[in-house]
Amino acid sequence: MWEQSKACQEGAEIIVATPGRLIDLVKKKVTNLQRVTYLVFDEADRMFDMGFEPQVRSIANHVRPERQTLLFSATFRKRVEKLARDILADPIRVLQGEVGEANEDVTQVVEVLPLGPAKWTWLMRRLVSFTSEGSVLIFVTRKTNSEELATNLRAKDFPLGLMHGDMSQTERNEIISAFKKKEFPILVATDVAARGLDIPHIKTVINYDVARDIDTHTHRIGRTGRAGTKGHAYTLITEKDKEFAPHLVRNLEGANQIVPQNLLELAQKCAWFKKNRYKGGKGKVVAGRGLGCKERPGLGSENSTKVQDAISLSSFRSAVGSGPQSDRLSSMKTAFYSQFKTSFVSAVEQDKSASEENYAAAGGASQLNAALQPQMIQPSGIGGASRMGLGSEGPAKKKKKSRWD
Repeated sequence: MWEQSKACQEGAEIIVATPGRLIDLVKKKVTNLQRVTYLVFDEADRMFDMGFEPQVRSIANHVRPERQTLLFSATFRKRVEKLARDILADPIRVLQGEVGEANEDVTQVVEVLPLGPAKWTWLMRRLVSFTSEGSVLIFVTRKTNSEELATNLRAKDFPLGLMHGDMSQTERNEIISAFKKKEFPILVATDVAARGLDIPHIKTVINYDVARDIDTHTHRIGRTGRAGTKGHAYTLITEKDKEFAPHLVRNLEGANQIVPQNLLELAQKCAWFKKNRYKGGKGKVVAGRGLGCKERPGLGSENSTKVQDAISLSSFRSAVGSGPQSDRLSSMKTAFYSQFKTSFVSAVEQDKSASEENYAAAGGASQLNAALQPQMIQPSGIGGASRMGLGSEGPAKKKKKSRWD
């Protein structure tokens, strides 16, 4: 903390910090946010998952409103979208691919294996060939599983590094630095390495255990195939992971990848997936828009590249044109406009129609002119002509004098 405070007091043009530490520095009056011009939130959805939403909003409120704010996230959840509406002014959303979907530069392979030692056998057969292509990142779910797998691999004389949540930040930095320098070709890690790890020479990602949710799976396989390079991601799934299989099927379809038949059969064991996918004998119906997936042609089908290019281009244009929820807003505007056109008429047209009805009721031009022309009545008494207009009741009667006059 003292070293960071001293560095801030000496002056800095760029500060990279976690939300909590930045707030601590501001409270100690080591620095302030008055001169901040660019405010960047990276992995905003992960900040919300870790409970940093109040800190993020506090930081945004203490920066001058003339700032430029940028949010980066591979998965755009509703909470992140609400934050974007609250702290951004006239935002523009730029999409690389589709929101929440995997990178198409990563070739995904899903292996459905039986319970038991099948995963270990599969890994031993292929690990040497994987390391010959580049660095390998192996993901497991729990810390104990990562330690067990690392011990078994070291027993087979594989040089590797281990990283999990119980390690200190200094130890993690040392492991990552050594992995970047290619001191060992294999890194066994939990989901602490699923985000923020940008190492170009990672060519293979192995999901030895499936992720806890599909968003984490997307971030895992995103450690390879970065910045236009190609990569491979292998996911090992068993019978006990059948609840995750439907989400994996939709993720593969959304990324234009091949869906193995045995994986599809495993996903069919989930009642909700089977019910939503096949309705009324109409074939495949992809429901559940909350997963951010949609039906696309798989690899090898005709016009798959053209369809993908058209979808990506249209989504990019719509996103740049009107920001978040542009499709929904445009459809609502169209519906309201059509309802307005069918139910209402303009004031000019209404006055015109009303005057035409009155004209017809008057009986035409001849009767209307006759009714409007004043009448001439001859005088009945002596003393010259008397002209009375339309609606007169005769000559005015002479008022009798009262006896009081």
